[in-house]
Amino acid sequence: MSVNDWTTLWRNRWSTTHHDAAATELRDLSSDARTRGSPPFPSSALDQAPPSPSASTAMHSTSTPEKRHGTGILDADDPSMEIDESQALLGSSSPRTSYDSASDDDIKPLKKNPFYIPHLTYTPAEEASVLHTIDTHLMPAILLTTFVLNMDRTNNSNAISDNLPADLGFDINVVNTATAMYSVLFASACLTGAVVAKIVGPHRWIPILMFSWGLVTLAHVLITDKFGYLTVRCFIAITEGGVIPTTLVYLGSFYKSTELATRLALFWGVQHGASAISGLMASGLVKLRGVGGLEGWKWLFLVDGVITVGVAVGTWFYLPSHISKTTGGLRGRKPWLTLRQTEIAVTRLIRDDVSKKSYDKTVKWSDIKDTLSDPGIILHLIITSIGQTPNTPMYTYLPTVIKSFNFSVSLANALTAPPYLLQGISMILVIRHSDKVRERGYHGAFGAGWQLLGWIFVRSLPSGSSRALKYLAAVFVASWPSTHPLNIAWMSENTGSVGKRTVASGLVIGASNIYGVWGSQIYRADDAPEFRRGNLINIAFASTAFLLWFAQKNAYKYRNARNAAVLNKLSEEELVREEDVREVKGNGSPLFRFTT
Repeated sequence: MSVNDWTTLWRNRWSTTHHDAAATELRDLSSDARTRGSPPFPSSALDQAPPSPSASTAMHSTSTPEKRHGTGILDADDPSMEIDESQALLGSSSPRTSYDSASDDDIKPLKKNPFYIPHLTYTPAEEASVLHTIDTHLMPAILLTTFVLNMDRTNNSNAISDNLPADLGFDINVVNTATAMYSVLFASACLTGAVVAKIVGPHRWIPILMFSWGLVTLAHVLITDKFGYLTVRCFIAITEGGVIPTTLVYLGSFYKSTELATRLALFWGVQHGASAISGLMASGLVKLRGVGGLEGWKWLFLVDGVITVGVAVGTWFYLPSHISKTTGGLRGRKPWLTLRQTEIAVTRLIRDDVSKKSYDKTVKWSDIKDTLSDPGIILHLIITSIGQTPNTPMYTYLPTVIKSFNFSVSLANALTAPPYLLQGISMILVIRHSDKVRERGYHGAFGAGWQLLGWIFVRSLPSGSSRALKYLAAVFVASWPSTHPLNIAWMSENTGSVGKRTVASGLVIGASNIYGVWGSQIYRADDAPEFRRGNLINIAFASTAFLLWFAQKNAYKYRNARNAAVLNKLSEEELVREEDVREVKGNGSPLFRFTT
């Protein structure tokens, strides 16, 4: 379609009261194309637009549109003209007509939500103020919950370095068995956690799970043998497993897709900070061996359990169920946002992702089938399991490996802090840059490549290397920028529907733990203390993950090109019909654009 044809079509379909909104939208899309390195829409189309009505009329009759990959302009009542992004990437300047005709009456949560204003106008400064408020009021509480979560998960490895196996009468092969059992049960709890959260409410399910695993953590003080150890590790997996997918679902109700990756980087970055602090705590607490008749590692679990239970109680009275319900409990009497800010907070989410109109709906069987049949999600799960596998031997035995370099137990635990802190920092920096440039695949490959080089470094060291060089190699491989939060954010923004995203969240966290079943068998007693055979296995997993990131990026690029080809063949009437069912089809719609 030529520029003149486009101008004629625009004049026919639009009343003069919509001129400014259309012109603004067209310029925004053209600017977006330039930032992607794609040919912008010809500026002459704007120059040929019909005369504008008065500024006052335009202000009261239009809304400021916002764009998201795969959802377009989310104005539920008015038609809008949109350039198809797939065509822009392929170098076509031909626009497509786009209609978001989903009726408010068709979606009950939207109809009952008085804070969604389809025609709401607001400035970037106002939106930034809302985002800042959410960041300063909600994120600290969320980060505290994940901090407490990872304290226990790290304390197990710290306890092992303090002779837990010997105290209970078994060797590291039993530890490996416990790790495998933990992984299976944790993954199973992940699959159900997000679904249960939709029923109970994430703001309630998170503190319930925290309180539960706090009690189980305290129960470590009572164990005296192999059976007791295996039992508490199983129950800790069941109680901890659902909290991360629940948190992912919860954060999705506050943040846009373009904001989530950085927050997830902070989420996992704090986990690494918790691991570092846990190592420092362990270096002191293990010295209490004999006090009160307890081993040093039991003091570690005792302190951690008390902290967890206390934080769980506080979280119950703090987390809000929704951004519009932020008064009461530990939140205080004053709401976080004004009425206008609340409208902005709700409206901006729906404009970003039309599926969030029905964010409160529960998961249906069709969502599960749709998730399991999506090749993109399946590959994300494979990337998770393969890429994270070397983490099991690394994090389970890092203090023990460092101790094998002829460091004391106390110093070995303290020396785990630097790599954990460095990993948190490197991960946040890489993912923030990924958000800034809106690219996922190459950033993930960078992180996977770092890990691969780290394992090659460790494996290539001669047996007689100095302990300083061995520690340097351990720090290098352990400080790789973990790709896990980036992979989750990438998957989440490409799911296309709330139900599918909920199921996928549980699956990906499950996949990030099920690898412990085979990962726990990489470091064996007959391979200690240098684990040369085990590190070769780690190299194989890391190299496979490195290649998978490129495969996923190319797969999404292919699906975008295929969608663009389908759109080019559709008539105007077919496009209107396709737009009518876009929300139902999710990422199966040719209108959906995948982030690569």
